[in-house]
Amino acid sequence: MKHRIKRTYRIARYVIYRETLVDGKDMAWSFLGAFLGVGLIGFINHFWLPARDNLFVLGSFGASAVLIYGHTLSPLAQPRNVMGGHLLSALIGVTVCTLLPSPELEWLAGALAVASSIVVMQLTQTVHPPGGATALLAVAGSAKIRALGFWYVLTPVGTGVFLLLLIAFIVNNIPGDRSYPRGGKWW
Repeated sequence: MKHRIKRTYRIARYVIYRETLVDGKDMAWSFLGAFLGVGLIGFINHFWLPARDNLFVLGSFGASAVLIYGHTLSPLAQPRNVMGGHLLSALIGVTVCTLLPSPELEWLAGALAVASSIVVMQLTQTVHPPGGATALLAVAGSAKIRALGFWYVLTPVGTGVFLLLLIAFIVNNIPGDRSYPRGGKWW
């Protein structure tokens, strides 16, 4: 009995260890993709937009970068999910913000925007967790973000997602052992 427990423990430890190993080349490609994708958005924000606007750089893009450059095989990282999740969530966030514009109801609008975006992403099979942050930013973001209204969906969200995916298509398909989108499926 004691021998069997030790053996099971050794096997479990080995399996867990093997599952957590990450190839150094894979980490390098993930770094390069995230650096170029988020860097391109930051570069455009810094040089082509007024320095104090910071409208083009969204925190949810950082979370998307983790998925599309670091975990390329995840269903949550596929182009349909990234594009649909962000755009639908942005649309819902702006709509909720328009319907509940009162600062006293910002807590309610934020909760409603995130909850609604989750349901819509589930219904459309475009679940992308950073989309929840995109919806919340439409409601709880700066006054400049709220002032964009429905333009928020097009820029910064749509344009930023397009740039992230463009870099992902290029960088993730350079090495022979990586491919993006998963299995060649786009949508």
